[in-house]
Amino acid sequence: MEEISVITAVHHPLRRRIVDHLLLHETAQVGGLARALGAQVGSISHHLRMLQRAEVVEQVEDPAGDRRTSWWRLIRRSLSWSSSDFADSPADAYLAREAQRLNVRHQLERLQQWNRVSPSTDVEAFATDTLAWATPEELLDLSRRLSETLDEWRASIDRTDGQQRMPVFFFAHGFPTEV
Repeated sequence: MEEISVITAVHHPLRRRIVDHLLLHETAQVGGLARALGAQVGSISHHLRMLQRAEVVEQVEDPAGDRRTSWWRLIRRSLSWSSSDFADSPADAYLAREAQRLNVRHQLERLQQWNRVSPSTDVEAFATDTLAWATPEELLDLSRRLSETLDEWRASIDRTDGQQRMPVFFFAHGFPTEV
């Protein structure tokens, strides 16, 4: 079960963008993050410290050995939680639901952004969904399997092969429903 402090740390809008940037670029310098995200260096530093306290990021050595710059990388590549994980604490359950709401909003905003630009590109995207019967344990198993598949797929990409790549965003939700 995720700690509520980790969930709430990641789901601040700017911190989520920092996590996404580090997920793609592996490491980044504070000034580079500020330029890429259109934010002030001081703000980026503050949010990195918040993510560091939640053990989501860590400071790393400058690849060039310059000790005057601050470089960061992700420690955690994914989070998984349900508001029901926090049934013993109504306040934490509320925060978990709010984080879920912000997460879905973030995902839908990315999808809407893609739909606005997709007519002007020849890049194909995909959508997938299904409906099945499952116990809560089977639904959790599906979540684990999808995470493992995504981790394997991400690790299989050779970013040194000279091919041009673009950032790709994937999201899926699995939940009980009515027919």
